[in-house]
Amino acid sequence: MAGAPQRELFTPALRLTLAAAITMAAFLLRQGLQQRFGIILPPYITFYPTVMAIALFFGLWPGILATLSATLITDYWILQPVHSLSIASTSDSVALAMFFFICVAICVVCERTRSFRLRLNALRQADALQGSETRYRTIFQTSIDAIVITRSGDGLVIDANQAFLDITGFQIEQVLGKTVQELSLWTNQQDHENLFEPLRLASQSRELQVQLQRKNGERFWGLISGAAIEIEGEACILSIFRDITAARMAEEEIRTLAFYDPLTGLANRRLLMERLGKSIRASSRSQHKRALLFVDLDNFKTLNDTLGHQTGDLMLKEVGKRLSTCVREVDTVGRLGGDEFVIMLEELSGVEEEAAAQSKAIAEKLLTKVGQPYLLDGHACSSTCSIGITIFGGHHENINEVLQQADIAMYQAKAVGRNTLRFFAPALQAAVSSRAAMEKDLRQGVKQKQFALFYQPQVENGQIVRAEALLRWKHPRRGILLPEEFLPLAEETRLILPLSDWVLESACRQIAAWSGQEATSGITVTVNISALQLRQADFVDSVLATLKRCKANPRRLELEITESMLIDNIEEVLVKMSLLREQGLRFSVDDFGTGYSSLASLKRLPLDQLKIDSSFIHDIMDNEDTSTIAQTILSMGQSMHLSVIAEGVETEHQREVLANLGCHAYQGYLYSQPLPPEEFVKMLGRFNENQMPSIA
Repeated sequence: MAGAPQRELFTPALRLTLAAAITMAAFLLRQGLQQRFGIILPPYITFYPTVMAIALFFGLWPGILATLSATLITDYWILQPVHSLSIASTSDSVALAMFFFICVAICVVCERTRSFRLRLNALRQADALQGSETRYRTIFQTSIDAIVITRSGDGLVIDANQAFLDITGFQIEQVLGKTVQELSLWTNQQDHENLFEPLRLASQSRELQVQLQRKNGERFWGLISGAAIEIEGEACILSIFRDITAARMAEEEIRTLAFYDPLTGLANRRLLMERLGKSIRASSRSQHKRALLFVDLDNFKTLNDTLGHQTGDLMLKEVGKRLSTCVREVDTVGRLGGDEFVIMLEELSGVEEEAAAQSKAIAEKLLTKVGQPYLLDGHACSSTCSIGITIFGGHHENINEVLQQADIAMYQAKAVGRNTLRFFAPALQAAVSSRAAMEKDLRQGVKQKQFALFYQPQVENGQIVRAEALLRWKHPRRGILLPEEFLPLAEETRLILPLSDWVLESACRQIAAWSGQEATSGITVTVNISALQLRQADFVDSVLATLKRCKANPRRLELEITESMLIDNIEEVLVKMSLLREQGLRFSVDDFGTGYSSLASLKRLPLDQLKIDSSFIHDIMDNEDTSTIAQTILSMGQSMHLSVIAEGVETEHQREVLANLGCHAYQGYLYSQPLPPEEFVKMLGRFNENQMPSIA
């Protein structure tokens, strides 16, 4: 075993050089001993061992070189001190010849010995390799882990062990020569990339959890590792995996036991606290509000005591299912214990009042769901719940504070009679209650027609030519309410639709009534149209039917739309406006200059008038930019052949500034406040008599 490394260590040239050097060293050693100590060593003592060692360790030809060198040295420096080319005597010649042949024989014997040792080492190495291959094959085939070897170039399987076949369900002949893609082992291509990308970079990839597929299509979880190897000079990939489906299922079961309520399957207290903490931290970086709803079943103990805990458990499971159907995927429903549930609402409006309204809507849905009848183990049961709500986000709350607030609110709901909800913050509770009361009153008001139209004159070139119909709510307790106090709520609750229908019909009846009076027969009535009303599929038919029913002249009706309505669905708006325009109706764009409509869109629409928003009129005398905007709108109207009216004119000075800019149509308190129909007619008479504006 020692010879092979030395043969590999020295090159042939180096071996010859070392042989010559060692032979010369032996000669110098002999000469030194003779000259210094008078010791004369015969050649066989000096050179025979040297030649033998050289032949044994460096091979046949270095040994022969050493023999030749020793012969020449003996001839020239030992036997012939005078360096004659002739040999000194016959005996010396015989001795020298014998020395030469003995040394050659020694070299041949040593070479044979050395060759035998090399062959023996080769046989031992072959036996060791065969043994290694046998051990490898045994380990490969008996491993409990699946092993598959594929070629890097084309991905073909070149070998697979029995564990691979057992786990995947294939036979060996079905696997060899196929790619893993053809075998449909991977269920997710991204998992395949996650395994092989590290192999390209670092030649190995370790312990990835991936989902694989058996021959029969059954999916299972595998823990897989891979390594880049070389087999007979060809690059290959060694993949090893084991089936960890049972371990994954056990892990999921442990997680379920740790984070989920075993009865209802909802998040338990531990998971709730974890998610609530994350939600509180996230709320400090977000504009969205969040809400925590504390839900407690009413009189649950009575049901437990009368029908037993088994029925009580069925009730809790059913309540958990019903609560889960009322929330979104981003929300969390959990059970704290007993009959207490917690619901965490995420990503609510950033405005606290709106977030409260959203929470209230969901809570009311929960009350309705929980209050529906139950059939539990053959027993017809009923239940209600009390809900406490707290809104959080944007403040430095902690988990205990938020939970405590919701809990306090829940007990407030219990205290006022159960089967209801309460907010923690008194001010917020008041705002939500006020909004709910307003919505209730609004519905009642629409039903009872508690509304009235007031009319404000529009003056053009010194004459009242139009009147805008403005809605007022005659609230039974709060008196006359302006549109900004209730219209946003009407839009949100879609009560704007029946309300808009009432406004249009009332305005058409007023047109018909005024058409019979000389003073008012030429007055055009302007009516505001809501965006929701305009989007209705039957809008055109509804308007025309109302005009026909009220016997109103379509040419005396002008519909006002806001600029924001022109941004979306311009084609649909164009069709509807064109159909109505063909019947004689006029159109005006209200609040012009506050939206984002394009000039190209405006030019396509059958418009008659632009109305400069009052926000540009208030400071038109002091703000040069505002004056420029007004001038631009006037120029735009002139270029599009549209009349332009200024809204919110309150002083004579404002009127004069507008007149200097080229505006000669006005609406505002300079001429009159909105008036009931009778008062409007009287004001019209006075105006026509005096031709002087009066501020009411």
